[in-house]
Amino acid sequence: MLSDLKEQVCKANHALVFAGLVTLTWGNVSGIDRRRGQMAIKPSGVPYDQLEPHHIVVVDLDGKVVEGNLRPSSDTRTHLLLYRHFSEIGGIAHSHSRHASMFAQARREIPCLGTTHADYFHGPVPVTRVLTEAEVAGDYEAATGRIIVERFANLDPMAIPGILVAGHGPFTWGRTPGESVEEAIALEAVAEMALGTWRLGADAGELEAYLRDKHYRRKHGPSAYYGQRSER
Repeated sequence: MLSDLKEQVCKANHALVFAGLVTLTWGNVSGIDRRRGQMAIKPSGVPYDQLEPHHIVVVDLDGKVVEGNLRPSSDTRTHLLLYRHFSEIGGIAHSHSRHASMFAQARREIPCLGTTHADYFHGPVPVTRVLTEAEVAGDYEAATGRIIVERFANLDPMAIPGILVAGHGPFTWGRTPGESVEEAIALEAVAEMALGTWRLGADAGELEAYLRDKHYRRKHGPSAYYGQRSER
């Protein structure tokens, strides 16, 4: 029984809704217990207002259900592939939040235009290539995970904890399920800010690298000084 992880995943899914990132059932959050090699994820199509911890489905790393009576999210294979390739992450959130999805549908990355973006993403939020017809006809969800991993070939997934899947929407991740939702909230905010910035000035350029680096590093890494020290 992964009671604590299921509780975290259920709470994170509700947080995704509370943050206004979900319409109907368009989204899911998962978490992984790497010691057991099992993942907990939202069941497919279950309304969020009915979602409780006992509904959360647990699967092994091959996608076989090991706990729960409901079908896991249709995005399960995407989540599993990301956990296999990004060893430091412990939670993944997927939504179709409006502004981030606009960038995904336009097949454009979100540039770092200001310090708010730099606080969370150390550079542009990347966008994947479009899946081929053969990839969609095959194992579509696993292929979605593969093009995310492919796009991160030369990127650090902990420094840029999110991506836009072309024509689809955003995925974000963190050390915990809750943290993956925080990154989803930040991603939607910077997407909306970028669009608003361009409305005011279409020629707005990216934030200077030295300012971007300063804001990112004051919150992340060994020299971080934003916030309070952890008691752990």
